[in-house]
Amino acid sequence: MNAEVKETNVTSLQAKRKFFKLNQEWILLFVLIGLIIFFSIMSASFFTTGNFVNITRQIAMLGIIAAGMSIVLLIGGIDLSVASNVALTSVSMGLLISAGIDPFISILLGILVGTTVGLINGIIITWVGIPALITTLGMLTIVRGFTFLITDGYPVFGFPESIRWFGTGFLFGIPVPVVIMMIVFTLVYILLYKTYLGRHIYALGGNEEAARLSGINTKKIQLMVYMLSGFFCSIAGLILLGRLNSGQPNALQGFELDVVTAVVLGGVSIFGGQGKLVGVVLGVFIMGVLSNGLVIMNVNEFIQMVIIGSVLLVAVGADRVANRKKN
Repeated sequence: MNAEVKETNVTSLQAKRKFFKLNQEWILLFVLIGLIIFFSIMSASFFTTGNFVNITRQIAMLGIIAAGMSIVLLIGGIDLSVASNVALTSVSMGLLISAGIDPFISILLGILVGTTVGLINGIIITWVGIPALITTLGMLTIVRGFTFLITDGYPVFGFPESIRWFGTGFLFGIPVPVVIMMIVFTLVYILLYKTYLGRHIYALGGNEEAARLSGINTKKIQLMVYMLSGFFCSIAGLILLGRLNSGQPNALQGFELDVVTAVVLGGVSIFGGQGKLVGVVLGVFIMGVLSNGLVIMNVNEFIQMVIIGSVLLVAVGADRVANRKKN
């Protein structure tokens, strides 16, 4: 009798968890719609076609970097060096182009730089054994410092109009950065849900030791994941270069906070192994609408920082409570 009651309770608990997972994306969608309605009421200039195009253009870099960050969090890691990496790749491409090197070659070399930063992160974490938080926090400073060194702290100028296209152009009426973001999310979706590597990523995040004992090469996957994060940073760096029409060594300082907030808000657990890409997409849009709406309402920049930080704490707190209940 007791066994039957216990089995019923377990089944009921599993059903509740499944219901929550199914509805988590709906909750995020309702939050997004609520924010749109709120800001539309508060400001007549919010609910316009031009502003929505502006929002999608603004969130493109956030979405691309968040796609890489979501994979990192899924394996139970973190990458705090993303914003510095974007600045470095953007500046690297700018320096190469302004030095007379073919723009296509310069872009490829810039992508190589960003991917290499990710590789270095992965090597230090997997082979040296330094925790991801400390490793990427150190790399945040190192990469940013190196960016200032190679530019002497000055912006880089002198690019052809074709570079601006990546940041400000349109393709079939859609902003180019948005098209690139859509391609990135599509590729990450295929990786996570249509390949064995995606299953191994979730397995690694769920239980690294169990994944290793089942034959999964955990170190190889970690290296690949951090390289992917660096690769996506370099793509965002190209967009940043085109958008600003200059390589700014101090660009996106503190932007890693927005990225982590968007991903965790989207339901990806900081403990690894849990989360869906659709939630990340919604989290990115919520962050974009929130930031845009606050600016349109002329909310003080310091208050905006308080709000963004509070959103992160609420998202992490909810994740913590959810994981505590499961345990």
